[in-house]
Amino acid sequence: MDLTIKKFEELSNQELYKIIEARINVFVVEQDCPYNECDNKDQHSFHLFYQDQKQIAAYLRIILPGISYKEASIGRVLVNREYRREGLGLEMMEQAISFIKNNLGTDSIRISAQEYILNFYRSLGFEVVSDRYLEDNIPHFEMLLKL
Repeated sequence: MDLTIKKFEELSNQELYKIIEARINVFVVEQDCPYNECDNKDQHSFHLFYQDQKQIAAYLRIILPGISYKEASIGRVLVNREYRREGLGLEMMEQAISFIKNNLGTDSIRISAQEYILNFYRSLGFEVVSDRYLEDNIPHFEMLLKL
């Protein structure tokens, strides 16, 4: 599997469909959390994904500064159930951080992290910068990484 990084307009129809399918399968179906999937941020994002036999194995999006936060942001991070515990999440996050550092001219990254995975993001250098809050009825914290 190779890591692919594309702007929204570079995604094929099939790739976009598979990305949305993977996001709905993980966040809506698996986590039982209806949310606004089409939030008009995809068009202002880079999309990083591993694809295996036309299936998205892992995915995240890098949102440009000024869209979600004044800083660049990483969101919709997922690893398909069949590919978990293979290090794809860590590998993807490291690639995303490197991409932001080298291409977006920003000095920090802000994320909205689900509470259960805070230690994963801490291992990458992110620090909690907010109180606990509910997003789509799931506990979250804002986290910041200084580059």
